[in-house]
Amino acid sequence: MLLANATLPDGNRADIAIADGRIASITAPGLPNADPDRRDLGGALLLPAFIDGHIHLDKTHMGAPLVPHVPGGSVRERIAAERVARHGVPLPVEARAANLLRRLLANGTTRVRSHVDIDNDVKLANLEALLAVRAAWKRLVDIEIVAFPQSGVVSESGAADLLDAALAAGADLIGGLDPDGFDHDVSGQLDIVFALAEKHGKAVDIHLHDGGETGGAELRDIAARTQALGLQGRVVVSHAFALGDLSPESFGKTAQALARAGVAIMTSSPAAVPVPPVKTLRSHGVTIFAASDNIRDCWSPFGNGDMLDRAAIVAARQEFYSNDDLRLALDLATVEPAKALGIAGYGLAPGAPADLVAIDTPSIEEAVINRPPRKLVIRDGEVVAENGALAAGVAA
Repeated sequence: MLLANATLPDGNRADIAIADGRIASITAPGLPNADPDRRDLGGALLLPAFIDGHIHLDKTHMGAPLVPHVPGGSVRERIAAERVARHGVPLPVEARAANLLRRLLANGTTRVRSHVDIDNDVKLANLEALLAVRAAWKRLVDIEIVAFPQSGVVSESGAADLLDAALAAGADLIGGLDPDGFDHDVSGQLDIVFALAEKHGKAVDIHLHDGGETGGAELRDIAARTQALGLQGRVVVSHAFALGDLSPESFGKTAQALARAGVAIMTSSPAAVPVPPVKTLRSHGVTIFAASDNIRDCWSPFGNGDMLDRAAIVAARQEFYSNDDLRLALDLATVEPAKALGIAGYGLAPGAPADLVAIDTPSIEEAVINRPPRKLVIRDGEVVAENGALAAGVAA
């Protein structure tokens, strides 16, 4: 395949040749090329495909009738409400997850990390559903699965054994949830999480909503454990609201610890809570990326699986207004999650995987501002979506 007249991220035009699922060459436009599958992009912006590094495929209601939102005043109350409400969603996990994956793919996302609930209510049922979905979709989307103890690690009886079984069954990472705020036992939870990561040779991705100095201390504890086990570059803390609510001294100490340990931070930048400051963390050497988190589920009726929208949400929340800022916002949906998720060879260069998205706009800045239609989505050298819909014949 030849993608002709593409606009590269630097604003230059180029022709991109694809062979064997990889970018074969990037050359000046108009050079002689006899490729029978030549697609003229007409100046559309070409980017590496998006990465959504934190979603919940088992929770989404995508494609199901609206399930009324049940509010809660705390994380514990909302989890209790969800444990009841999730049984009333009139579509199985596999169907809802597939509906969301179709939306993600049409919007240009070809790699995701999904958390899946593991508790005494559903046990490994949701994991088994997502393992089946992953197998069905492997040609179209890379899916990493985090065994997520939504109802706690210490406070949920038998959770450690269920997490152990989930990792043995095929989950790629082990998760955690508010060691202090939910389990009220920081050492107890983190001992279990990191011991299981070591036992199974798995990476870690922990939800941390705990704020202020409590959350800061937990982040430093996680960083220390990461270094002690040699897990640098394999640990993510999702949300990390405390980073937006620390004293300058404590923030500096915490950011330095995260950078030394190679612990990455995920932010979805919700409006109602403090959020990690992107630029300041980056100045300390911390990898930070954006992700969707909940998409139309018991936690939020909103979300559309569009990483350009998420980049714009983060940009607005962080007051990213200059052109350089808008380019950084786009990076949070592409190159930064690639670093955090350990995806090697990602980018727009010869030899890189041909996972690409063409956007009907002339620049990155306008892509983030306007969120225009996706003209073309390519996965492993194959056109899988055009003009916002899956391509003819593409099905999991």
